[in-house]
Amino acid sequence: MSLSQPSPLSPASWHRPMVARLSDEQHRTATMLELFFDLCFVTAVAQAATAFEHELAGGHIGHGVLGYAMVFFAIWWAWMNFTWFASAYDTDDVPYRLLTLVQITGALVLAAGASQALQHEDFTVITWGYVIMRLAMVTQWLRAARSDPERRSTCLRYAVGIFVVQIGWVVRLALPEDTGLATFGLLVLAEIAVPAWAERSATTTWHPHHIAERYGLFTLIVLGESITAATGAVHAALDSHTALGDLAALVVGGILTVFALWWLYFARSARVHDRLTTLRMALLWGYGHYLVFASAAAVGAGLAVNVAHTTGHGHLSDRSAAAVYTIPVAVFVTLVWLLHHRTGGLRRAADVLHPVAVLAVLAATFAPSPVLVTGIITALLIAATLVLSARGDAGGQTDEGTTAGTDTGTGTPPAAAEGPHTPPGS
Repeated sequence: MSLSQPSPLSPASWHRPMVARLSDEQHRTATMLELFFDLCFVTAVAQAATAFEHELAGGHIGHGVLGYAMVFFAIWWAWMNFTWFASAYDTDDVPYRLLTLVQITGALVLAAGASQALQHEDFTVITWGYVIMRLAMVTQWLRAARSDPERRSTCLRYAVGIFVVQIGWVVRLALPEDTGLATFGLLVLAEIAVPAWAERSATTTWHPHHIAERYGLFTLIVLGESITAATGAVHAALDSHTALGDLAALVVGGILTVFALWWLYFARSARVHDRLTTLRMALLWGYGHYLVFASAAAVGAGLAVNVAHTTGHGHLSDRSAAAVYTIPVAVFVTLVWLLHHRTGGLRRAADVLHPVAVLAVLAATFAPSPVLVTGIITALLIAATLVLSARGDAGGQTDEGTTAGTDTGTGTPPAAAEGPHTPPGS
């Protein structure tokens, strides 16, 4: 039994059985609640990026990167778990909405503790915010277990697994400080193992189109947050009577870079769902977005650090200031290429464009104007892919370099490539 798209909230929708939705449901799109969820979550992203910027500007690069990676994991993992659950079990009834709002509240608590966790290694507030989000998720899985007998074992595995790991996070707060990093790593491994373990019982009916859209929308919001952070840094510099001409290279380079990253991500997004046909591919694609989201937010922080460096603030060398910008850009380009573009060996000119661009971006760290050079390189990457794509189309090929009417990188018809979701090992 599957549930069709919920109708707008009405007196009859105070409660619906939380049965599985169709994985091939027509016209499945993100809901207003999901968009609200994303906008609230980006508050936590913004707080983490701001604290990261302060650590970098203060010269604490190693400490800042480690703290940022830890804080961003909590944001990304809670967002990801809600997204995949909603794709399979969104009922849009009153209990579902209320539990989602509880998760949003947890995200706001997490946001409030982001700077303390990143800058002072005080994870108390951020842990409680995270646990609030995850316990709300446990309740959602228990609802699904009650209404979906076919996947009850899977839902219960999720509920039990998440609950046990949350006990671990709370216990971690009472452990000696010198065990903090080791216990964090163990709990992260436990968190990411839960979906793989739970889905072995029976695969949930997540919707490939819906998942691809949700990830795209969150990428869009995070890139927007990067622009907001950079704009704030430029505004602060101008308020301190810095001449606009001194910032021109940073402004132009930053704009070119963010525009190119947006273009790069969405250039192939329409075909992403074709690859989400197995649980293994879905997990790799979903987990890989940790670095996509984190690097996108870090680009804004890196640009803000370079603005501060140009105006004589901060404690970084020229090369270090350049690196905190070029490395996140290189990571973003690499991950998008691996997740969206690359489908096989390096067989064509288009296949080597992204690796070459990544190397060029990293080399820009040593250029006189690294932000501007990075912007030019990423813009040239987009231009080159457009030219090669046009030539491929003229030669009777798709934008991925395969013959028209075949699935990307496989040579098989799209209908054959899309098959049903299958659990690992099948």
